[in-house]
Amino acid sequence: MIIAIVRTIITAIAMVVATIVIAGSVIVAGVFGVGDRQGSIYDWAPRAWSRIVLRAAGARVVVHGGENRHGARHIFVGNHVSWFDVFTVAAHLRWGKFVAKAELFKIPIFGPAMRYAGMIAIERENRSSARTSIDRAALAINDGASVIMFPEGTRGRSYALRNFKKGAFVLAIETHAPIVPVAIFGTMHVQPKGSFVIHPGDIHVHFLPPIATDHLAYDDRDALAQQAKARIAECLEREHGVARGA
Repeated sequence: MIIAIVRTIITAIAMVVATIVIAGSVIVAGVFGVGDRQGSIYDWAPRAWSRIVLRAAGARVVVHGGENRHGARHIFVGNHVSWFDVFTVAAHLRWGKFVAKAELFKIPIFGPAMRYAGMIAIERENRSSARTSIDRAALAINDGASVIMFPEGTRGRSYALRNFKKGAFVLAIETHAPIVPVAIFGTMHVQPKGSFVIHPGDIHVHFLPPIATDHLAYDDRDALAQQAKARIAECLEREHGVARGA
């Protein structure tokens, strides 16, 4: 327990310092009109920030299927049980835009940096906001960026998958962007939902083969969501013994 408390303190300090330095740099870049493109500050800043947090927490990420994370205009969809899911994915992708709950954009320094970096706010219970978020994500994809979404909508308390919301799959069909299912395991040990304490440990992230969407229509959105969910569930069961959810 002492090790976990020390790790928690170290991670909190690292997060504050990294936010001030990196997020502050993003804000300055945004104010001065630095363009958003691959290789820009908006590309490497989320990756650098996340890697600092992971290292401070003592979380070692093991990447599987790394070849499936490369390329532009992908939509990455993953399971979600911990804030460390976000850090894990962000640390290993290039030029990705997260769709995140609107409350995060109200955090001083961090929130404005997210906006300048092109992250996309969503009010989860507001249907109009969800449509606006999909439209903004579509613009990012058309510019060549990738989009990251957690279709369960919020963090769960077990690795068994819950129902997937359809926004990511509507977006994929409208933009003809391939869906890359992402199975994440180990983050619940590092920091489960409802806990502030951080435990060092291994995190496994599996980037699964892409699912093509250029032949699909709007009515295929449910089947596409189920296909992505099934691939993640199968990976978690095969690799980590996680029983499938509903």
